[in-house]
Amino acid sequence: MSAPETAAMATPTGNPNWTAFLTIIRREVARIVRIWGQTLVPPAITMTLYFLIFGKLIGSKIGDMGGFTYLDFIVPGLVMMSVIQNAYGNISSSFFGAKFGRHIEELLVAPLPNWVILGGYVGGAVLRGFMVGAIVLAVAMLFTKVRVHDWLATISTVFLGAVIFSLAGFVNAVYAKKFDDIAIIPTFILTPLTYLGGVFYSASLLPPWAEAATHANPIFYMVNGFRYGLLGVSDVPVWTAYAVMIGFVIALTWLGLWLLQRGVGLRS
Repeated sequence: MSAPETAAMATPTGNPNWTAFLTIIRREVARIVRIWGQTLVPPAITMTLYFLIFGKLIGSKIGDMGGFTYLDFIVPGLVMMSVIQNAYGNISSSFFGAKFGRHIEELLVAPLPNWVILGGYVGGAVLRGFMVGAIVLAVAMLFTKVRVHDWLATISTVFLGAVIFSLAGFVNAVYAKKFDDIAIIPTFILTPLTYLGGVFYSASLLPPWAEAATHANPIFYMVNGFRYGLLGVSDVPVWTAYAVMIGFVIALTWLGLWLLQRGVGLRS
């Protein structure tokens, strides 16, 4: 039996591209599970400290916010923060590691469309985002009663947020030339945007200039979309949050595919 025939029998659909796509995802998930002490445990510990310090100690002094206790109010933001940070970190480290180890060339020379490579790595990062998000929600349930106002909004917002920052992490990995380069953007851009994205406060409490600046932060829309899904409240119309997120997904997907097509940072 020839190699093409063998590949065609690899999946029920007989599509070798689908086989490659799932293989990349399985490899990424296996890596996440293999080093679970680095990928899944730290977010749980960090979020526990957030809930203890901001929720119990400081939150008890702040009182209600948006009609909810302060702890309830920050739960959606903390979950979304952990999802986007881990989705970003997973693909930036994994893809750059493949590039640094020179085994990314095996994928580049294979007869695979670029969307399979990009989609496989993004899929693995999104799954890590969901894993971490589930863990953080479980931790939150130890401190407060987590309730879901809209399941569709909750799941779709997590998915879109994870996809956006997976794609952003991919772009970072493509341009990175050394391991230090993949830490620059999370440290100097991602972390400030996260803390200023409405995780710990409502934008309505800010002065006009600060509120306008917050509305220019893409993470603000992800946090509020997810907050609507859990609590039913948002500082912006939900359709606006979805429009911003979908716009970023389209733009970053195009950029990622273009970088693979041109071989930017991949072919020496």
